[in-house]
Amino acid sequence: MNDNYRIESDSMGEMKVPLEAYYGAQTARAVDNFPISSLRFPRSFIKALGLIKKHAAQANRELELISSDTAQAIAEAASEVAAGKWDSQFVVDIFQTGSGTSTNMNANEVIANRAAEILGGKRGDKSVHPNDHVNRGQSSNDVIPTAIHISALTSIQHDLIPALRELHGALQVKSEEFMEIIKIGRTHLQDATPIRLGQVFSGYADQISHGIRRLEAVIPNLSELALGGTAVGTGINTHPEFAPKTIAGISRETELPFREAPNHFEAQGARDACVETGGALKTLAVSLIKIANDIRFLGSGPRCGLGELKLPPTQPGSSIMPGKVNPVMCEMVIQAGAQVIGNDSTIAFGGSFGNFELNVMLPVIAYNLLQSIDLLANASRTFSKRCIEGLEADAEKCAGTIEQSLAMCTSLAPVIGYDNAAKIAKTAFETGRTVRETALEMSELDKAQLDELLDPAKQTSPGLKH
Repeated sequence: MNDNYRIESDSMGEMKVPLEAYYGAQTARAVDNFPISSLRFPRSFIKALGLIKKHAAQANRELELISSDTAQAIAEAASEVAAGKWDSQFVVDIFQTGSGTSTNMNANEVIANRAAEILGGKRGDKSVHPNDHVNRGQSSNDVIPTAIHISALTSIQHDLIPALRELHGALQVKSEEFMEIIKIGRTHLQDATPIRLGQVFSGYADQISHGIRRLEAVIPNLSELALGGTAVGTGINTHPEFAPKTIAGISRETELPFREAPNHFEAQGARDACVETGGALKTLAVSLIKIANDIRFLGSGPRCGLGELKLPPTQPGSSIMPGKVNPVMCEMVIQAGAQVIGNDSTIAFGGSFGNFELNVMLPVIAYNLLQSIDLLANASRTFSKRCIEGLEADAEKCAGTIEQSLAMCTSLAPVIGYDNAAKIAKTAFETGRTVRETALEMSELDKAQLDELLDPAKQTSPGLKH
């Protein structure tokens, strides 16, 4: 030992470990082996690891597999890990061994060394052993999949779904607020029949509602935990009651319905629940992109664009054009959505690497899945507060283009026939006049009939005029 390092050993020999580090030899070896990126497991995953180790220690104490004092010290140290006290000690790169063994050992070593301190020992003295005590009854092969499910479901339930409910509520409020405002609809980026602005926003709100239901649908499969399968799903070296007791403790603390996987070979050999969840997140990202892009275009201008919506100004939009204000919140959502779509491809590819009894893409699946959840939660909440809640409609601008739409002739077709209505639309376009003006000349309909048929409000709901 010198002023900067202490010497610890693992099954491959001695390693220098930074003197102040709580991790040990295996973590230090992984740091040397994987200098790949700056990416690390997020807070939610480290918290899940802490919860697993805490409740595993308590289960092992109840089963009399670890002494009461040792188990209590491990549980206390693991609680500190779960609370974020030792996040700086989780130093292993995401791009590492495909099982995440290095990160599991990172947790085992930090907790073991901290537990040793709690019991009056020293870091590195192995009085609390990272494998024999902290990892008792476990394998990286069941711990890491368990941590993925715990962190993903916890983040979805406690962060993403509440954020989506906020966004849904804000969109629903705008739907009701804008229901009396009639504007021109657009299909293929071309003028279409009239629509209520509130109807448009009701569609947005329902997209989010569907997204919430899709996320709720993945809860049963994410609730299944691989813990108890150990190396290959057979449960070798673990007490039959270990997993049920540990999972019950995790469920109580998180208030989520976790349960032991009914088939450990599926739970460790496949990551289908993560792929399913990634798909639900991608669908949500697509919904958010559609909503944000529509609002961005509807707010284009302010003088030379569509200008039907007034977006709340949040910051100057240009370093060269004074006074310019851009739809930055919409663009933020679109970029976050693009990242989530890319993440889903990585998750799906990772899920395909369930080679025999173990998937070997666990770290990258975890990172991308959890990043997608965080991105969507943060983007949804920010979009709701900094854009949707402050939206205003320009009723005059909305109404001003309706009479100019050639699609107004749609309501004439059931009365005068499609071909005659099409001729009116073509003539109106060629002469620069409105459908109303042209139909008065080209059809046998009088002004009163045309006023009835071409009433924009009556075109925004089902009905057939004769």
